[in-house]
Amino acid sequence: MKAVVVDRIGAFAVREVPRPAPGPDEVLLRVDVTGLCRTDLKIIEKGHRDLVLPRIPGEEAVGTVLETGSLATGFRPGDRVYVYPGTSCGACPMCAKGAGNLCRDMRIMGFHRDGGFAPLVCAPEKSLLRVPGQMPADTAVFAEPLSCCLNALELARLGAGERISIWGGGPAGALMARAARSLGARVRVVEPDPRRRAFSGSLAGDAWEESDVCAVAVGSTEAYAEAAEHLGPRGRLLVFSGLAPSDGLRALDLNRIHYLEQSVIGAYGCSFRHGEQALAMLESGAVAVEDLVTHRMGLGELQEALDLLKRRISMKILLYPEKREE
Repeated sequence: MKAVVVDRIGAFAVREVPRPAPGPDEVLLRVDVTGLCRTDLKIIEKGHRDLVLPRIPGEEAVGTVLETGSLATGFRPGDRVYVYPGTSCGACPMCAKGAGNLCRDMRIMGFHRDGGFAPLVCAPEKSLLRVPGQMPADTAVFAEPLSCCLNALELARLGAGERISIWGGGPAGALMARAARSLGARVRVVEPDPRRRAFSGSLAGDAWEESDVCAVAVGSTEAYAEAAEHLGPRGRLLVFSGLAPSDGLRALDLNRIHYLEQSVIGAYGCSFRHGEQALAMLESGAVAVEDLVTHRMGLGELQEALDLLKRRISMKILLYPEKREE
């Protein structure tokens, strides 16, 4: 089969690779759709802490079961599934706290094992979640990025009626805004690009002067500086987007944090239960996503898709083994 392969940092190739075969506790999936995100761009151009090469990227995948391993008895061929991208040990202190994403044995699809930028992918049975009812694959594929937003909002302890300001109106920021609104929060999205601001609609505007939560969904030191300034007493600064190592060392105003009893909270990835929550919210319509898709492309068009991502002139880009007709 033809797949996208990263053999070295800074380049990728679409080439023939062997058809994968499921292990005893795995299933073989036909990939129906894979979401493209800025992490994929980072993996290809700059690498990643968790990346093991060579690798087929793609951590946002929805597919259909084709084959099952001898020990994988919970699914049948034809079942439609979303793949929670991680696997954890289930027994360490972090797993016991429901934070499997911080397990030292965490292995991630598209990082440690091959991902969804291919027609077929193998996944551990324990990572699979059924796609509810007749939910389109193009909707279910949002479960992964939405899960990351839900993990972040949970860590920030966002409550109904609280004010959250979100810097960045791209796919992640827009999803976080919609999730926060569904939780009853009052939301503002700070986004200078009018094309992206349109996806936030009435939520776009200036940040709350004294926000209960400030979330940064764009890799910008300036955005973090603004967010810190708009944080109210006992406010929580949510570090959702990573920065380059040199930028990440810039100090916040620790005196302000001290005197206003503020908190700085990191959020990375998601746990399995967030995938369950995300699918339920997508099924109920609590978070709408269909309008966030701006491009549907084939795997062979990945370079064009990455260019769109880099230039920030797209929202969500969905990739298919073969380009789908509009």
